[in-house]
Amino acid sequence: MTENHTTTQTGTPVGSDAHSLTSGQDGATALHDRYLVEKLAQFNRERIPERIVHAKGGGAFGEFVVTGDVSAYTKAAVFQPGATTRTVQRFSSVAGEQGSPDTWRDVRGFSVKFYTTEGNYDIVGNNTPVFFIRDGIKFPDFIHSQKRLPGSGLRDADMQWDFWTLSPESAHQVTYLMGDRGLPRSWRTMPGYGSHTYQWINAAGERFWVKYHFHALQGNEEMHGAEAQQIAGEDADYYRRDLYEAIERGDFPAWKVSVQVMPYEDAKTYRFNPFDLTKVWPHSDYPLIEVGVHTLNENPENFFAQIEQAAFSPANTVPGIDISPDKMLMARVFSYPDAQRYRVGTNYNELPVNAPVAPVHNYSQDGAGRHGFKAASAPVYAPNSFGGPVASAEAAGEGSWESDGALVRSAATLHSEDSDFGQAGTLYREVYDDAAKERFLDTIAGAVGGVTRDDIRERAIQYWTNVDAELGAALRARLEAGDLDADQAAEYVGVAE
Repeated sequence: MTENHTTTQTGTPVGSDAHSLTSGQDGATALHDRYLVEKLAQFNRERIPERIVHAKGGGAFGEFVVTGDVSAYTKAAVFQPGATTRTVQRFSSVAGEQGSPDTWRDVRGFSVKFYTTEGNYDIVGNNTPVFFIRDGIKFPDFIHSQKRLPGSGLRDADMQWDFWTLSPESAHQVTYLMGDRGLPRSWRTMPGYGSHTYQWINAAGERFWVKYHFHALQGNEEMHGAEAQQIAGEDADYYRRDLYEAIERGDFPAWKVSVQVMPYEDAKTYRFNPFDLTKVWPHSDYPLIEVGVHTLNENPENFFAQIEQAAFSPANTVPGIDISPDKMLMARVFSYPDAQRYRVGTNYNELPVNAPVAPVHNYSQDGAGRHGFKAASAPVYAPNSFGGPVASAEAAGEGSWESDGALVRSAATLHSEDSDFGQAGTLYREVYDDAAKERFLDTIAGAVGGVTRDDIRERAIQYWTNVDAELGAALRARLEAGDLDADQAAEYVGVAE
């Protein structure tokens, strides 16, 4: 008898891989064919719920090597001179579902998990330095507006532009999205950002505010809308295939990792609210400081186990790193782990791709999927008299910030140059060259051209007029002339693509 025989999941040998147990050759299938029932029941549960956002994606493993010296700003072991840390990274689209084309116009997710000696540290960002909203309470509404109508099941330009024009803080991100950044050539040739402001704490307890930047050493490359549309019809997995094949042939993509560092006290009087996710810090005020190089050099052996089940969260910090008063960030610190407990399971951090290399000592127990457990003699509560782990403020190295203590519902604190449209206008006028401006006008004319309600269309024109008066006038003229490309009009709502 061969040792390599098929078994059930409990190790019992199986009589046949190909034939169900029936009462006679043409009779009813026996319910007590245990392997048939097990096999079908397991198959029915092969998929976990897809992510509500960032559902379509891919990724790989790699390493982060520190090449600079930022020890004056943080005591985190992962960023100390000479440190090398294993990583896993996931790239994704925001709005599309599983199976959607990679090359739809969209923001791209850019998330990295560092398996540090002090615990897992996750940077969960995008390929843009800003976002559409600044308060987490609006996030479900934003995503609903970008998804599908409940009746037709189709994406809809009216509800997208209705939300954006009623949420002027979105202008900076939409300017990125409708520009060349909305269609990267590949995951390998796009930048990444932590987007949020984080807090770093050094060995002396001094606090700093930081923003993360990942710049592709391969260079940034984008594609035009027509090419993206063609690829969407030919290869829906274009980005995923490109990344996998590049790593297979030894062409390892890498990113230079830098930070902007703001002294703690500067935040109180800086000209923009430094905790507003819709704003950037100009490099002229806070130049980039080199930290290291992140390289992807290992494809997953099993996409589902190692990429689909990978769980990234901004709640995963380590000593020397903490969050900031960014309202979106504070909401994500709750939302991400909560979604992962639902999507992957209560004990998702025990899965190999999520498990830290640092030792785990706590009092959590039980729950679905639990396979690691402590000795029966170990205490299961704190405080205790039996030598169980004890919390340590010194080891945690938590960050902090001051507030007036009052509980209020209000917009972000306005600083001297805060404006919902100001930085979007600067991006359009000073960063986009003439060719990029023309492509941008083509894109927004096509996108707004898909709006059917006159009041929403008029608000959309005013939205871009607020970004730049000449741009708004050009958009109005283009719409009134009816000089629209049907493919462009359908592009962002996912009809043509």
